[in-house]
Amino acid sequence: METRKTSRRTFLSLSMGLPLGAALAACGGQGPTQTGAGGGTGTTSGGGAGKATYWYLSVEPNEGVRRRAVERFNKANPSTQIATTTLQNDAFKTKIKTAIGAGEAPTIIWGWGGGGLKSYVQAGAVDDLTSWFDQNPAIKDRLFPSAFGAATVDGKIYALPVECVTPIVLFYNKKLFDQIGAQPPQEWGDIMDLVKKFNAKGIAPFSLGGQSRWTNMMWLEFLFDRIGGPEVFQAIYDGEKDAWNNPAAIDALTKMQELIKANGFVKGFSSITADSNADQALLYTGKAAMMLHGGWTYGSMKQDGGDFVTGGNLGYMNFPPVTGGKGDPGNTVGNPGQYMSISSKATPEAKEIAKKFFATEMNSDAQAKDWVSISQVPIVKGVDAQFASSADSAWQKFVYDIASNAKSFQQSWDQALSPTAAEVLLDNIAKLFQMSISPQQFATNLNEVIGK
Repeated sequence: METRKTSRRTFLSLSMGLPLGAALAACGGQGPTQTGAGGGTGTTSGGGAGKATYWYLSVEPNEGVRRRAVERFNKANPSTQIATTTLQNDAFKTKIKTAIGAGEAPTIIWGWGGGGLKSYVQAGAVDDLTSWFDQNPAIKDRLFPSAFGAATVDGKIYALPVECVTPIVLFYNKKLFDQIGAQPPQEWGDIMDLVKKFNAKGIAPFSLGGQSRWTNMMWLEFLFDRIGGPEVFQAIYDGEKDAWNNPAAIDALTKMQELIKANGFVKGFSSITADSNADQALLYTGKAAMMLHGGWTYGSMKQDGGDFVTGGNLGYMNFPPVTGGKGDPGNTVGNPGQYMSISSKATPEAKEIAKKFFATEMNSDAQAKDWVSISQVPIVKGVDAQFASSADSAWQKFVYDIASNAKSFQQSWDQALSPTAAEVLLDNIAKLFQMSISPQQFATNLNEVIGK
């Protein structure tokens, strides 16, 4: 996401034909995150006719980190330059989709991995990088292992994970917990107990921008994982017949509706939008006690919430386990990274330039330092040693620990699935939360689009 004032999903909807919310915000940590300004014709740089090309998103400060990486590479490699084009969100989406379809993609294809990458692989649009990683093991070993899931299709790696990580986080208002004499939830049963306690005090237990649909999805992602483990969604992603009927999935869907029936969410949540940051405001103004949301909201709440963040009133934690569930409580969901692929249509010379850029600049010490300086968390092992000088070091360390230790970092469903399946998913999630369909109806409707 690229502006701090707008929700990450405005940005996400841009991804190469993916549905609304199709990719998590790029490097959506604290600081201005990239959300779409929409439109724009883009700007180019790189000197002369670069022998490799690279398009990426505009809007600072993330644009600056990307630009400086290219500048360092071009300075060190005067005979093998990279020419860049920067575009705002909507223009990027349109241009990259058209270019890939016409076989005229840039050498380096920047994106979000998952379902979008899988469609490129199926179209033969990107190169298999598995052997390159085998020949350069240090490059792979430097990165969080959890970042490679969204770069992998049928056991082969088609993209280099890059940039930053953004897990989904359970935020809470410490003042409100003190007010009712309660502690943050340690398991699902505690959540249901807290719902009763906060409602009794006239405080909404959870804020939710339910009109945006993808915000509801985050709840299901965690419940599926905590109850059944990552294998439940993996079966769906792999296209296994009737995978949504897994007993763990039905249990998760049922628990979700039980929370809704118990008035777990702020009244009128289905008419609240995340794009306006209204859901965040409910948390920092004390109208709601908790909020499950992307890590990118830390920056917006710090900017817009007065002293809520700087005064120590914001609490955050990973989603708690469900008693008897199979999922590891250290697992997380959200954005495990951003991704760079190499166009299969590029010349051999351009491909070699891209690989050299990948090896020397992407995820380099210089670039990692650059990301940390804007309070974000690169997907590089050991980068936490740089957090000490950051004003947001505690937050960055929290995000780093989750991402680096997670046995499973599940990519957001609407990013991992195909555009067709993702739209059906979002539509049915909205219906599930509005109580207009049952858990079994939800599963039946989603099973119809498995593999499509």
